[in-house]
Amino acid sequence: MKKHISVILSMAIFASVLSGCAAKQVQETTGASKESAAPAVTEGDSKEDETTENVSETGQAKGSGSNLIYVITASYATPMFETEARVAQETAEKLGYQVKCVSHDDDLTVQSEIIETAIADKAAGIILDNAGAEGSVEAVKKAGEAGVPTVIIDRELAADGVAIAQLVSNNYQGAQAVAEVFVEAMGEEGKYAELLGKETETACIVRSQGFHDVIDQYDGLEMVAQETANWEQTTAYEKMETMLQAHPDISGVICGNDPMALGAAAACKAAGKTDAVIISVDGSDEARDAIMAGDMTATALQQAALMAEQAVGILDDYLKTGSTGLDSEKQLIDCRAITADNAKYLKQFVYSEE
Repeated sequence: MKKHISVILSMAIFASVLSGCAAKQVQETTGASKESAAPAVTEGDSKEDETTENVSETGQAKGSGSNLIYVITASYATPMFETEARVAQETAEKLGYQVKCVSHDDDLTVQSEIIETAIADKAAGIILDNAGAEGSVEAVKKAGEAGVPTVIIDRELAADGVAIAQLVSNNYQGAQAVAEVFVEAMGEEGKYAELLGKETETACIVRSQGFHDVIDQYDGLEMVAQETANWEQTTAYEKMETMLQAHPDISGVICGNDPMALGAAAACKAAGKTDAVIISVDGSDEARDAIMAGDMTATALQQAALMAEQAVGILDDYLKTGSTGLDSEKQLIDCRAITADNAKYLKQFVYSEE
């Protein structure tokens, strides 16, 4: 009987120890998870306050509480997108975040997959120059519902209330600014061609509209050819070459972005048209150099560096306070016309006369 009682007591004590160890392990694991997945609670805050603070005024989750930010743009082969990614990464890292920079290469399927990965990684938030105004809505919405807020830069989203903020290049204003330079350089007359980007994209439509709302006011200016070059320099060269063969009297070209303008400039130069008036929208260093060399006339600077820097700041504020601090979701960032007179002040999408 004593032996049986001893065994029973030993088993009870052993079970108690196991129970205590298990409880301690759960407590430690929960505590570590909580610390890494939510903002630090300041002295005097209750757990109830912490839960409340992790929801914004709109009811959206402020973020997973992780330290990871995804920066998603189009191909880095385009200097503007490379600048966006680089500046966003540098700015976020200074604030203490880890950053993953990924390119969707203007492919909506790839973009959706990247956003799914960001959700799975429990990213704190996303900075996105999207692959399509309408096609990107559902992916951004899904990220928001999963507690991963998104700040849109450069190209706007075709829906309100899905992203927490949109910093959009004022493409219309920029296109109008360089169109005025074009009209003056053409002497208000002559034949010209247009190279379009991807016609399904909002930026392409808005820039072309901005060009024409200025140029079409002048009866002496006639557009004799219009082709899509998909934002690409090589394609633009080929399309421009063909247009010059069909219309050798072309004396000007309006282009949706810098790479297409550089392709057009090379084609015009090869055809002996060294005085062709060529304008675009972007503001890359390559376009700056072409303007200073006399191969291009003007470009409209999209302030990519400024947008990327501000986007990170807005996301950081939102993650910490639940508010972007903006008076409206969409913020238009004006472009600046870059010509031979001020091209020297442009470097890596930053204009500074200092």
